[in-house]
Amino acid sequence: MGQALYRKYRSRSLAEVIGQEHITETLGNAIKSGRISHAYLFTGPRGTGKTSVARILAHEINKLPYSDKTQLDIIEIDAASNRRIDDIRELREKVHIAPVNAPYKVYIIDEVHMLTGESFNALLKTLEEPPEHVVFILATTESHKLPATIISRTQRFAFRLVDRAKVIGHLKNIAQKEGIKITDDALQIIAEHGGGSFRDSISLLDQISNITDDDITAQSIEQALGLAANSAVQSVLNCLLTGDHLTLGQILDDIDAQGVAPAAFVNQLSKQITNQATSHPQLYDLLDKLLDVPRAYNPRLKMLAILLSFAAQGKQGKPAKTMATQVTPAVLQTIEKIEKPKANETPQPAQAEPDQKRPTAPQIKLTSDKNNNQRDATAKTIKLDDITAEQWQQITDAVKKVNIPLHSVLKHAVPLFDAQNQKLTLAFKWQLHRKKLDDVKQKMVISQIVTEIFNGDIEVTTSLNKEASMPITSDDPTVMSVADIMGGGEIVNLDGNS
Repeated sequence: MGQALYRKYRSRSLAEVIGQEHITETLGNAIKSGRISHAYLFTGPRGTGKTSVARILAHEINKLPYSDKTQLDIIEIDAASNRRIDDIRELREKVHIAPVNAPYKVYIIDEVHMLTGESFNALLKTLEEPPEHVVFILATTESHKLPATIISRTQRFAFRLVDRAKVIGHLKNIAQKEGIKITDDALQIIAEHGGGSFRDSISLLDQISNITDDDITAQSIEQALGLAANSAVQSVLNCLLTGDHLTLGQILDDIDAQGVAPAAFVNQLSKQITNQATSHPQLYDLLDKLLDVPRAYNPRLKMLAILLSFAAQGKQGKPAKTMATQVTPAVLQTIEKIEKPKANETPQPAQAEPDQKRPTAPQIKLTSDKNNNQRDATAKTIKLDDITAEQWQQITDAVKKVNIPLHSVLKHAVPLFDAQNQKLTLAFKWQLHRKKLDDVKQKMVISQIVTEIFNGDIEVTTSLNKEASMPITSDDPTVMSVADIMGGGEIVNLDGNS
């Protein structure tokens, strides 16, 4: 069985360690002068060399040649599996035993933050009064979980992520020694994906080296890792900055067709945004919103809503002057794909279009609920406020094109638009209708359409009101009499079309 590259090319002396010179030089000078501390604390991100430097330090303190073989006087303890107080008590008893064939007995405790509170208290006593022949090297990725009493009794060294240029240089050196054919662009992607961690980057190079005998290219790495092409990520960012939401929708569709996970793409895009946000401050708000995508109920839908909404606002984060006042085809296609019925679902038949436009509702005031989850018994009347019957008809028609079941529910709503707070409240007479519209995906469809029509970011909420029904008009006096007795309603023909 072949040896993993990250183990094969692990540093074996302080001088070989790359990217942590601020630590290795200090430790090297301390060893030369004989100023050996009784306890060291190595903190920093994973894969930055904490454990490797701890092993090197243990060997150089004892003037032993570095070896992966077990040394009797160098004891490694994994705190994750030896975290109980009994384990630490056993350690306290053994520290008094003199070294076998070295000046110091060195204990390396990895992931020390995993110890229990009682174990920390037991370890503290040993750190306060250690035997002269004992040296502790504690390593952790989460130093904030360590008690201050432990930290104060150690010499702390903070490891940092390695500069990308140094990672690329080291990877190129390994590739040459291993006969791996790889382009500079591909090395750039590996280093970026490794995030400043030598171990992660070298492991990735080891994995990718088995893809092909030909030159490993950036494209082959992107496919292997399920990443979007860097050119596609940059094109998305350009569309966001120029407000080209039509092209943006098409690019996002292509990326989705390639099987790129939303969380992976958002991670790529966030890195690009971070690099350019200084020149384009409006991107900071977008970056903040993208953090919610990986943990969203529907990550892809969340990502589409955030990106398309931002692009639609224009380059300066304001409504674009050239934006159409109706839902664009690209947005409709995107929403249609998301809301497309499953194979085992039967779509409801489309409702026939009325011959005439719906008459304007009377101007009656709506009293909103303080808590939208409870019925407002005091609310008696509803109105269309700052939204015309034509605009509401435009909204319902747009919804009908992409989601007929949602349109059938929306017909039972009476809209109240608060222009000052950019909020659209949809009042329903029955809880059944309101519950259907409270679904996150359904609200997202309506929000996107309303945002397009009103040229702004509109919040959509719902409420209950027993008076919430659109007025009925008919030339038939019998129909109007029935409507008066029943308190409103909806005209339904015998053929099933309203």
